[in-house]
Amino acid sequence: MWIRLVDYRAPRKNFQRVPRLTMTTQPSARIERIGIDESGKGDYFGPLVIAAVFVNATTQGELKLMAVRDSKKLSDGRVLEMAPDIKTICPHSVIAIGPQKYNELYAKIKNLNRLLAWGHAKALETLLDRGVICARAISDQFGDERLILNALQEKGRTIVLEQRTKAESDLAVAAASVLARAEFLIRLNRLSSEVGTTLPKGASPTVELAARMVIKKHGQDRLGSVAKLHFKTTQAVLAGLT
Repeated sequence: MWIRLVDYRAPRKNFQRVPRLTMTTQPSARIERIGIDESGKGDYFGPLVIAAVFVNATTQGELKLMAVRDSKKLSDGRVLEMAPDIKTICPHSVIAIGPQKYNELYAKIKNLNRLLAWGHAKALETLLDRGVICARAISDQFGDERLILNALQEKGRTIVLEQRTKAESDLAVAAASVLARAEFLIRLNRLSSEVGTTLPKGASPTVELAARMVIKKHGQDRLGSVAKLHFKTTQAVLAGLT
């Protein structure tokens, strides 16, 4: 079982508390921002990973030179190559929720958007705990914006949150998507090694076959350590065993 802060890097200078709590759908002219994105929410196997990346005028130019884009527009290999460079130049946090912990949280929350909001807030909180100077954050639009803000407010945090459709078009969010996807791929590969079966991405018939292999090798209880059990895939896999 695991849920952990995977990585963080930021210089200690230029830190302060953030002044206010609100939400908006209107883009700001300020360059400094924290981009947030997740990976793994549509994948049956593997963790849910949420990354937050702080971008200012200098690092924005560097990310442009690196041709950072939404991770969905990059190959897995390119994502894995690009992620260390983003970590080197940008303050960031990466939160990984392993399948077993994910299943426990989902059983309690029973709402994916609330679980995503908790993860987004945790990634933001990690940066703000280190005092990064930033008055706003940008994320993709999902559910009720107040889910993230309420999670932050419970910790006494204040920030302007912009939720946008296709937020990955913003460079900070795109950088976060790369970090989240890279961590997801690394951990998915690790889980594959642990169960001795290649665990595919997504939720396809190939995924169902892999799930049956996991059960055949290790028993049904092991499935919860590698998969998100609330997916309909679980019902299909278990039905095929009877």
